Amino acid sequence: MDWKTILFKIIKNLKQYILLIVLVCIILFFQKVTNGTLLKPMNVSNLIFQNAYVVIMAVGMLLCILTGGNIDLSVGSVLALVGACAGTFAIVRGWDPHLSILLSLLIGIGIGIWQGFLIAYMRIPAFIATLAGMLIFRGFTLIVLKGLTLAPFPREYLAYSTGYIPDIFEGINLFGVRNTTSLLLGILLAVIYCIVQITSYNSRKRKGYSVESPYLLGIRLVVIAAGIIWLFSILANYRGVPMVFITLGIILIAYSYFTSSTVAGRHLYALGGNEKAARLSGVNTRRLLFFAYVNMAFLASVAGIVFSARLNSAAPGAGNGFELDAIAACFIGGASATGGIGTVGGTLIGALIMGILNNGMSIMGIGQDWQMVVKGFVLLAAVAFDVLSKQGIITEFISRIKRIYFSAKRKGALAD
Repeated sequence: MDWKTILFKIIKNLKQYILLIVLVCIILFFQKVTNGTLLKPMNVSNLIFQNAYVVIMAVGMLLCILTGGNIDLSVGSVLALVGACAGTFAIVRGWDPHLSILLSLLIGIGIGIWQGFLIAYMRIPAFIATLAGMLIFRGFTLIVLKGLTLAPFPREYLAYSTGYIPDIFEGINLFGVRNTTSLLLGILLAVIYCIVQITSYNSRKRKGYSVESPYLLGIRLVVIAAGIIWLFSILANYRGVPMVFITLGIILIAYSYFTSSTVAGRHLYALGGNEKAARLSGVNTRRLLFFAYVNMAFLASVAGIVFSARLNSAAPGAGNGFELDAIAACFIGGASATGGIGTVGGTLIGALIMGILNNGMSIMGIGQDWQMVVKGFVLLAAVAFDVLSKQGIITEFISRIKRIYFSAKRKGALAD
């Protein structure tokens, strides 16, 4: 297979990798205009802390969107209420931080059960039910906090969200990094990723499933493995890997597996694709919808713990507008507004695009007003791309490139 054929296959699969290409271009742009500040170790670490709660909520929002384009407008208020409850338990009452976290998460799950019941079994439209929830839970937040900000949290409460993985190889200087453990962890994860992908590729090939070209597989493995090691090497030159990064990794891996490799995950896509057909096929659509909103509230609660720990306070205004960030991350990441389409990986990239835009423009000194304008246009462009893809315009463009390529190839062969 010559390089021209490989190039054409890459162009053919451009839609699959377009988000990753856009993300890389945005990173390179801001790295240039900020004179290298964007990818400095301290700023990369700050990026993780600043966007962890958005990624966590966006994963939950994706599952809601998959059920048929439904959204949850109450997640910002749930985040604030859970943080307020945790602050009341841990700061005002002086309860054990771990018990405070557990009770706060249970309150969040209770909220999810309430909203899931309204939406799935009482058939109240999700938009209305969660809009009401946004107002109700914001009001309860003000009641719990009495309009005050509670601070600071105990050290044990902060450890899960603001701490770093300890360097067990402290004193060993490997490749000149400050935190050897973080670098070794990155290398280990890159190796595990390659092994899992190669094993999956061989398994699918043996079963006769359609698989990508081994050349494309090799390129993808090299690029992603190098990216993992590069990211961990940057973190290793600051204070190491943040604890919240590990939490994010567990959530992303678990939900990626759930949506792609379990029966319930595939049923979510079926529900979003055609609810009536899914129901006639034996799928319990109400239970799936109920689960999606319970899960959303749970992840919003986790985000509430992470966010309150990052600020080291529980504030009445916490979470304002966060639901819009989570929704935007999903749609920028390729989720369809009508449901049934979207991936956890795409949602992660969408959240990263939003986060890097925020961070890069802040470093450049661009005000919040213009930041909102830019993010709005990015969201509009992402949805427009989805619409054009469904109308076949993108596919037609790729087919035209294909015809031009083979036409030029035939003319070249005749000339020879």
